[in-house]
Amino acid sequence: SLGMISADELDRYIHRPDVLIIDLRSRIEYLQAHIEGALSMPYEIFDDCAPLPRNKQIVLYCDRGSASLAKGRELSGRGYRVQSVTGGIRAYRGKYLVTC
Repeated sequence: SLGMISADELDRYIHRPDVLIIDLRSRIEYLQAHIEGALSMPYEIFDDCAPLPRNKQIVLYCDRGSASLAKGRELSGRGYRVQSVTGGIRAYRGKYLVTC
């Protein structure tokens, strides 16, 4: 099922062993700034990446929230437990932002 979480709620999911956080933006955007512990799986090549673990909660974020919502709908339709971050990384104000 697809759930929605605010960017403020994202900190509750970071560093949890039962959660996989995925950044859907480009590799360059990821390198410039990303959420600590997030995997870079750009939207365009997402389906070419390794299969996702079924036993984890998947948390998706993008720039503003539209790509994560679209990919979240698709994954929840395939039986994954997915959360999409409303507003994307632009709305994130927590302490786990990694910048280079």
